[in-house]
Amino acid sequence: MPAPTGTADPASLPDLLTRLQSLHQQTEAATESYNKAKETADQQRTKARALDTQLAAQRTQVAAARDQVGLMARQLYRTGGMSPYLSMLDGESPQDFFGTLHVAQRAVGRQQDAVAGLAAGESRLAALNAQAQRALDAAQVAQNKQAAQKTQIEGHLRQVEALLAGLSGVQVSDLQALEQQGADKAQQEFMDSKALGKDQALRAPSTSGDRAIGYAFEQLGKPYVWGAEGPGSFDCSGLTSQAWSHAGVTVPRTAEEQWARLPHVPLSLLRPGDLVVYFPGATHVALYIGDGLVVQAPHTGAVVKVSPIAANPILGAVRPDLGAQPLADYRPRQIPQGDGQPEPLG
Repeated sequence: MPAPTGTADPASLPDLLTRLQSLHQQTEAATESYNKAKETADQQRTKARALDTQLAAQRTQVAAARDQVGLMARQLYRTGGMSPYLSMLDGESPQDFFGTLHVAQRAVGRQQDAVAGLAAGESRLAALNAQAQRALDAAQVAQNKQAAQKTQIEGHLRQVEALLAGLSGVQVSDLQALEQQGADKAQQEFMDSKALGKDQALRAPSTSGDRAIGYAFEQLGKPYVWGAEGPGSFDCSGLTSQAWSHAGVTVPRTAEEQWARLPHVPLSLLRPGDLVVYFPGATHVALYIGDGLVVQAPHTGAVVKVSPIAANPILGAVRPDLGAQPLADYRPRQIPQGDGQPEPLG
């Protein structure tokens, strides 16, 4: 699609908005893939470093075992490998013979144990080497995927910049207003549907959920930056994972993993602190704060803000602390002033 100009027909604004929103969604999907690849690469590198430590210790054990076997072999060579049975032919008494035989048998047993220990140690060394190499290979694959996603993200962002560069200030304002109208309409329809249940206003978060909301409120106004997880900027899942981490609960880094690994809850039981996941591919996530509102890091060019829950197509919701009791006598936190403006487009 050619870049629009400042004299574009206002009738084309809905098409421009659709194109812009699609680019933002594609960018965020690539960002979440980037985050997952980065997390995988980091985990595999950590695993490889741990295996390297084990490898060093195992190499030391194998070297010591080799020295022991070598020493026994040299001793055997020096004694000529004389069998105790031959010593009886040299006039040893039966008592001396059986004493010598017992000592020899013990020596042979030690030799066999040493050789078996060396073989087992070398086998473990080979296994650790293979595990370490697999971890490094997996880290490299993830790193390559991370680089590919970075390229894709940057390509999408260039398209966003080109799209907006051809618009006048009035057209950008009109696009923002059009986007806000769409969000308001979706929110009204969602709330009218009673999808949140009849008693949604009475639900309270857990202690951890309330702390997560408090952390999210402290981040309001900070810029969205893809791949960021604080403290100065965030992407969508960077915000939600950090909010719950600061509340004392570890959750997965990406929106897709949060959706896949955290307990699902129906929207009719949604309570403040839960995470709302969006789009069929679970590529966006926000923190529910009650009253049909979420805190989210929307997209590049925007800031962390309070938004209507239905501003994006909802996939479902998850609860990081399923089973935790809600607070008694809960009083919702006051939303900081100045955080209800339309989201910047780019």
